[in-house]
Amino acid sequence: MIQLTNLSKSFGGQTLFRDLNLKMSSNQKIGLIGRNGSGKSTLFKIILGEESYDTGDVSIPKNYKIGTLRQHLSFSKPTVREECSLVLSEEEQYNFYKIEKILFGLGFTNEDLEKNPMSFSGGYQIRINLAKLLATEPNMLLLDEPTNYLDLLSLRWLKQFIRTFEGEVILITHDRDFMDAVTTHTMGIQRKTLYILQGDTKKYEANLLLIDETYEKTRQNQEKKRKELEEFVAKNKARASTASLAQSKQKILDKMDEMESLESESNLAFNFNYKETPAKINLRAENLGFGYKESEKLFDNLSFVLENGKTLAIIGKNGKGKSTLLNYIAGELPKQQGEIKLHPSTSMAHFGQTNIERLNTSSTIIDEISSVSLKIGIAEVRSICGTMMFSGELAEKKISVLSGGERSRVMLGKIIATQSNLLLLDEPTNHLDMYSIDSLCSAIEEFKGSTIMVTHSEMLLRRLADALIIFHKGGAEYFEGSYDEFLEKIGWEEEGIVEQKPKITKPKIDNRDKKRLRKEIIQKRSRENAPYKKEFEFCEEKIMEREEELELENEKLIKASESGDNPMIIELSQKIGKIQNDIDGLFERLEVASEALDEIEERYAPKLEELE
Repeated sequence: MIQLTNLSKSFGGQTLFRDLNLKMSSNQKIGLIGRNGSGKSTLFKIILGEESYDTGDVSIPKNYKIGTLRQHLSFSKPTVREECSLVLSEEEQYNFYKIEKILFGLGFTNEDLEKNPMSFSGGYQIRINLAKLLATEPNMLLLDEPTNYLDLLSLRWLKQFIRTFEGEVILITHDRDFMDAVTTHTMGIQRKTLYILQGDTKKYEANLLLIDETYEKTRQNQEKKRKELEEFVAKNKARASTASLAQSKQKILDKMDEMESLESESNLAFNFNYKETPAKINLRAENLGFGYKESEKLFDNLSFVLENGKTLAIIGKNGKGKSTLLNYIAGELPKQQGEIKLHPSTSMAHFGQTNIERLNTSSTIIDEISSVSLKIGIAEVRSICGTMMFSGELAEKKISVLSGGERSRVMLGKIIATQSNLLLLDEPTNHLDMYSIDSLCSAIEEFKGSTIMVTHSEMLLRRLADALIIFHKGGAEYFEGSYDEFLEKIGWEEEGIVEQKPKITKPKIDNRDKKRLRKEIIQKRSRENAPYKKEFEFCEEKIMEREEELELENEKLIKASESGDNPMIIELSQKIGKIQNDIDGLFERLEVASEALDEIEERYAPKLEELE
């Protein structure tokens, strides 16, 4: 297991953390929390050897494999199956079952496996990277925001996978419920040091609050004692009769460690700007339908009513039309089918991924928030900037230098500056840290108007949603009820998510025996595979050679036909017929070898799976 000892790291004179200590235990799954910029991702890079540290030590056992989810998207193979197979060892290069099982769990279909990785959306490309990571069977996983861009179904699968993963995990995620569902311990970088305890994030925060309260009481008592000693020394050091006593008190004073006041950590805390409305119903949708191709509707005949004060959540797999529906309601797409009827007093504020892209990169944060309305004064703009954690000079930063999370906060600031009674929010939690998401939830709960949101967060769904629009069965369906009621009455079974049943407990095999048995099975499988593999490769090579010969002879035949050389035509036709017969025979041999390899793989896969 990895061990960190007195680890410290600074950037440009600013200390990220100091004297970090961690000793991981077998099968420990740790959720790592902390504010954006606290050093969580930097700590991951240090463990991976990708970032240097100032002082301390990182100890990793020999042959201990650490896997991490890469965010960069670079693919070299023409199909998903081949791309993911790149990570398989030589012994497992034909173990396609292993790759397919992981890919199917991440939401890919059988047809998807033959598609080019670059043809998929960014979210699905990240899943391909995740599949490659999982297939390497690491001893430990470092997962930095693996929930980003994953839809609900993939999240449910990933949750089950992490729970049953036989190894160590350190997980960074902004999704509190997801973290609490899969981790055994919570660890946080708080005030430049590391705290860890067994239990979920709520237990961690309650414990940290208790530590802070105890520290503050001790600090105040020490300050009181320090003040008394300083006053005594000042009054008595000049008197001969009390000088020795004053000297003694001064020594006590000199030995006292100075306890600094706890650094306050800024919180995102805000309220949306509600515009009064007499409406009981803010929006009525009748028979909505839309598709980028007329023959392929993303949703059709969708009807629903949104009462003021209610929250409607749009859920489903990625790429099915959730954001499109939100943009359609916002009026950002051409009208195709049905009617959207708004109450005359309804005023919308739209937070969407495309809106963030529309931020003027040459503007400052103040400029962007001021652009919402001429009625907003500079004092109010500054106040909103402060609420979004851009106080003072930070508010004058250009949009071009901001991170994705900072740009999301600017967009939320623009939404706050907009008087509205209908919020349209597309994945509003992306790029926000756990504490900011809690504040966002509270703001939506306290908002007197209506909300329509696209989200993959089960925490938000359980806490906020009064009704749902579910993208499934090739379309969209309105559901009147909470997310838990949806799971109870309909659920995700039809989408291929099957909750794992408790496994039958088998006698545990020692890791050393497990490795030995696994090696023996792989060697036995390789011996059986060897002749068929050799035959397969021989046939592939010969087919390519004979097909090249066939192409040359066909060219000669065309020329002979053009010149009317009948004897040559007969000779070439016979030769072409023989080559074609040879190719057909080689393909038959190839098919026999391929079927034999598949049969061997199917026979050995369950045995190897039992040892995983």
